[in-house]
Amino acid sequence: MVTAELRKLLGLPTAWVGLVLGLIAAPLLVFVNAPALRRMADSGQLPDPADVGYENLGIGLLGALILGVVVVSSEYTSTGDDSPGAHQMTSTLLAMPGRKRLLAAKGSALALVVGVQGAVTAVTTIVLTRSLMPFAPSFDPVRVAAAVLYWILLALLAYAITFIFRNGIVTLTLFIVNSSVVSVSYLLTKLTPLAAYLPDIVGAHMFLRSHPADETIPPVTAGVVMTLWVGALLAVAAFLFRRRPA
Repeated sequence: MVTAELRKLLGLPTAWVGLVLGLIAAPLLVFVNAPALRRMADSGQLPDPADVGYENLGIGLLGALILGVVVVSSEYTSTGDDSPGAHQMTSTLLAMPGRKRLLAAKGSALALVVGVQGAVTAVTTIVLTRSLMPFAPSFDPVRVAAAVLYWILLALLAYAITFIFRNGIVTLTLFIVNSSVVSVSYLLTKLTPLAAYLPDIVGAHMFLRSHPADETIPPVTAGVVMTLWVGALLAVAAFLFRRRPA
């Protein structure tokens, strides 16, 4: 069942957009940022190099988010103008009527693809950063593994939210606006330190050492909190998926 969902995911053109974007964005950003960072380091103006390289991994998360969305949204896309109410999920459930198993299989396929994507991207980015900028932190397998886990958890978060709304546009808009236009989560941290435990903020504490929010969360604690968020939203998605019509 996981193999079938893996083939289905990799057969989606939009999924390849997310896959390629996640693989190339962070390494390309290393080349873009390297000259300015080297000048800052030479002039003694680089404040803290602890996250140099690792912070570039954030841009690749968009690829993981796209994968988390399209694995679900593709099932709810209309199959044609002749039957605007029909979609792929109807056929999928006829072939695999066990909804819990289907949810688990799709999530497992997504986690596998994003895990490989994240591992390749993270290793490439950190090694490349270190070769271009000797002042960057050395390769740390634990931090790299934490970054890859964050990619997987965020993809599963997008997966769960897309299942809840059954609309990929809503999920992508929510994440993109919150991360690039105005971070509602970050603004909330100015009102209460508890906002630092929202999923889009707490997850970064798993592998980054400096943060715009005042709250500092240990990496293990951040990972546990992020996992709880994902687990809770997956539970909601499973509850709604079992009770809604196809």
